[in-house]
Amino acid sequence: KGFKERRNWMLGLDAELAVAQELDVLMLDGYRVFHDFPAENFNIDHIVIGKNGVFAVETKGWPKPVSREARDQWTIVYDGRHLAFPRHKETAPIEQAKRQAEWLAKWLAGAVGERTAVAPVLMLPGWYIERVSSDGMPVLNGKNSRKIFPTLRGGAISEEHMRRIVFQVEAKCRDQKPQAYVEEKTRG
Repeated sequence: KGFKERRNWMLGLDAELAVAQELDVLMLDGYRVFHDFPAENFNIDHIVIGKNGVFAVETKGWPKPVSREARDQWTIVYDGRHLAFPRHKETAPIEQAKRQAEWLAKWLAGAVGERTAVAPVLMLPGWYIERVSSDGMPVLNGKNSRKIFPTLRGGAISEEHMRRIVFQVEAKCRDQKPQAYVEEKTRG
């Protein structure tokens, strides 16, 4: 059981790092990208802010089945409501991405003093995504972000609104103490 938990944890970390590296390239095109944004009792994996909107990006890492018919076994079918993996269906990641986008929109409204639409995006690195409906949020495999993100509709924002959003997000991200280096007090 411990090995499986460790493997899943490592897969999640690898997925977040892969997506972070791909999203960081968007900064070459004027986007601002933030990672591991602290919220109330959760975090938002990535926030992408550009002229075409604000995006709350949730990343999920799932192990792929090992088979000789790789492409069929490495495809997730997305119908706008469900993620159909080769052996099961999921809705939880979609719901989580939506909740996080709603939370961020509410937080930004208070922090910036202006309503800000936030679009959810789900990233599933390493998988092929077959979209069979135009309904639902963007579900992507993390590749070609520089081509895909400019086409997403998150709600156009002005340069000034974008600056205020970036200021607030950056202030909250930079205000966090690194947990990996906090020393525990020893009992004496």
